[in-house]
Amino acid sequence: MDLKFILESILFSAQKPLSVKEIRDVMSTAAAEEGADETVKALKKTKEDDVTAALEQLAQDHDAAQRSYRLACVAGAWQFVTQPEFAPWLKALVGVKARPPRLSQAALETLAIIAYRQPITRAEVEQIRGVNVDGTMQTLTERGLVESVGRAEVVGRPTIYGTTSMFLEYFGLRALEVLRGADELRKIVVEKPPAPLTVDPGLATAPPEGLKAEDGGQKTEGGSQMSESGEQKAEEAKAEQPGQ
Repeated sequence: MDLKFILESILFSAQKPLSVKEIRDVMSTAAAEEGADETVKALKKTKEDDVTAALEQLAQDHDAAQRSYRLACVAGAWQFVTQPEFAPWLKALVGVKARPPRLSQAALETLAIIAYRQPITRAEVEQIRGVNVDGTMQTLTERGLVESVGRAEVVGRPTIYGTTSMFLEYFGLRALEVLRGADELRKIVVEKPPAPLTVDPGLATAPPEGLKAEDGGQKTEGGSQMSESGEQKAEEAKAEQPGQ
């Protein structure tokens, strides 16, 4: 009996997505049942790599057949899903379940940083985005897309965050490895912004040279703006010139 058809029957009847380990557990349980024949018992020893290869071949067969459904692997679990173009009729059949609101742009940006740079601390996320992310991190955590995965081995041991299996399901990803350019983006070094230029340590930031102007042949210490009286005298002198 072809292994891929056995797997097809298991997934077709399953009430939830199944991982390769869960599929092998089903095969082991079947082999332990009383009255199981030699074929069923022999499949108990099927390796995970063989199961995965059979599932991938089955998925290719369904794609080639262009059926209304396909076999997909999401977050490491396999399941049959219908093609998107048949959504209108399925919504009419089962109704539309209330879904949580969509993620904001800020949440998506923060989530992308965590996905590509994980494990990562909140401070590192804020350094990359340049804004406070307390509220955004709370939203992502409450939605089950981000979770604490430990503590950083630095002073203060801040919490480090990573994505969850719910993140993979939300975006329909098989695994984190399928994220485009993930390895390259993780190599990017985030540099700290330079400290502001000051006249002396502890003093206020020095005004840039471009803000300094001359007033009556002498540079003013207060900046480039003329005093109100100076502006008024200049206007009066201009008005008195002939031809104006």
